[in-house]
Amino acid sequence: MQDVRVRWEVVLIKKCTCIFVWDEFETQTTIERDLFLKESFPADFQWATSSESFKVEGGWAEGGKGETIWDRFGHKGLAFANQTADLACDSFHKVDYDVYLLRGLNVNTYQFSISWARIFPSGHRNSQSEQGALYYDKLINALIESGVQPVVTLYHWDLPQALQDYGGWTNTSIVEAFKDYADFCFSRFGDRVKTWNTFSSPWVVSHAGYGTGEHPPGVKDYVVASYQVTHNIIKSHTEAWHVYNDKHRTKQGGKVGIALNSDWAEPRNVSRPEDMAAADRYLQFMLGWFAHPIFVDGDYPATLKTQVEEKRKECPHSEPARLPAFTPEEKKRILGAADFFGLNHYTSRLVNSSDGGCTPGPQGVGDFQAHVDPSWSSTASDWIYSAPWGLRRLLKYISTEYLKGTKVPIYITGNGMPTEHSGDPFNDTSRILYMESYMNEALKAMHLDGVNVQRFTVQSLMDGFEGPQGYSQQFGLHHVDFDLPDRPRTPKQSAYFYSQIIEKNGFASKKQMFNSPEGQNVRSNRFSPMVLPDGTTKQINEAGLNYYHRLVDALLAANIQPHVKLKFFLTASQKMLAVEKCIQLLDLYCCFVAFRSLFITGTFHKRCKILRAGRMKRLLTNFGIMLTSSLAVLATK
Repeated sequence: MQDVRVRWEVVLIKKCTCIFVWDEFETQTTIERDLFLKESFPADFQWATSSESFKVEGGWAEGGKGETIWDRFGHKGLAFANQTADLACDSFHKVDYDVYLLRGLNVNTYQFSISWARIFPSGHRNSQSEQGALYYDKLINALIESGVQPVVTLYHWDLPQALQDYGGWTNTSIVEAFKDYADFCFSRFGDRVKTWNTFSSPWVVSHAGYGTGEHPPGVKDYVVASYQVTHNIIKSHTEAWHVYNDKHRTKQGGKVGIALNSDWAEPRNVSRPEDMAAADRYLQFMLGWFAHPIFVDGDYPATLKTQVEEKRKECPHSEPARLPAFTPEEKKRILGAADFFGLNHYTSRLVNSSDGGCTPGPQGVGDFQAHVDPSWSSTASDWIYSAPWGLRRLLKYISTEYLKGTKVPIYITGNGMPTEHSGDPFNDTSRILYMESYMNEALKAMHLDGVNVQRFTVQSLMDGFEGPQGYSQQFGLHHVDFDLPDRPRTPKQSAYFYSQIIEKNGFASKKQMFNSPEGQNVRSNRFSPMVLPDGTTKQINEAGLNYYHRLVDALLAANIQPHVKLKFFLTASQKMLAVEKCIQLLDLYCCFVAFRSLFITGTFHKRCKILRAGRMKRLLTNFGIMLTSSLAVLATK
């Protein structure tokens, strides 16, 4: 079945919404999926923005701070245009400036990460830097004085280089080192910080740091190192959670969780079971790799373990993956070690089944391939494409897959897109559209699907050092001029937009839902008009037509927006004629017309498809003429 999408919208006729259903195979249309929900978020919803230590702090060797793997990466000239994070946004010296920006945004929550090497330059407690701790004390105190809740991430990729020299995350000794570091942070800052992320996007560490080698430390070993890194990160997270639970929770009353990153995986062809299974494997190799042990049963997903084992049998001479195993005691300790589910989400993929052979890496071991739809809006990143509906589907998936047994909330801990460094950095309309649509999908997941989302975090407060891309990509709500030594910040249009969303706490009042062209937010009722008894335009049932006229008027009088569903089980040509006739009959009763996806089965040959497309074009032209005439009539009344 081929999906040919025709997206065409007309605003301003008069009364109702017509959605044309072409056949019985469709379960959800693009139009229904993308409807905008005019509702408010809960009164206690947390609106946040974020930053990451190595991207904004600068002061790379000040206050006794130790070298990190990102410092080493930049100094080797491996980032874009040989750029480094040595000065970055100079946030190390601009705490008051950054908090001032936060007050202007109206956010009630700020998520930032601590640089492990700024606290413990060697990675161990015996090297503690008091000046580094005082910097975070100052930031946390300034946030609280401004009414902004601090949310702290213990690890966002910037490992002390001293620990990397001993193998970094591949060395099992790092588990105890991270536990000690976390314990110090809880003790020092936990009286004021009530929400902690142990890790942010740990999949990126395993995948890009130790698998593909794109990120520091630049290890390219997806057979052993990448899986060992995940193993040690999960155990490190678990020990940090337990030390908080055992030593600090009673007195401090905070929460500790982990912020996992994941795309949404949509089957490339929903009618192929093998693509459905491949999409699930994609999610298990990305999200399930970390989430399943913590939230389901203390162990890796069965699908992941099965795939690895099958590849070992298929490839006796070139082992593509070696998955470590948790002991029974470790499984018990890992399961349930989270007070919330943190989610970093930016994009989606279309996934199909493929034979990965003996190639290491997720796609090879997982037997899938990932693609993007050419209709999705692109960004400055070759990785992030805008597909906002994927967020809602992912939130539903998480709620069903991981949170059945443990009713912890979901915090969206990261969502955003980059723009190019060149051009006008202030009129970032593409970011506004991205933010609005993704926030609305989170809102729909909450109101329509019952998902417990309690926070939305926009990445990020300001432009920063984006790793391999240096300063060439900009995620910030505020522009930073990196050509000037004092690094001035200027709000972009997206900052004003976000501030307004926060001020309104969403998109509408509690009693409002879907947007109508006249600005009237109404509820929805669907019905199917039966005005063509034999399914053709040869005969019109006047009594049935009058019935629907009265029904539409009654619904409108009750402040309910009708959605008219026209369903035809006819040939392509008959469908077009029927649609034309229904438009003529319902003309002024339509205030918005949206043509659903056209599903063309294999029974239509190429010539018929061309004729069908031409017929649609003529239909739209004729309807445009009719619309103009209708508006002219309305204008005279």
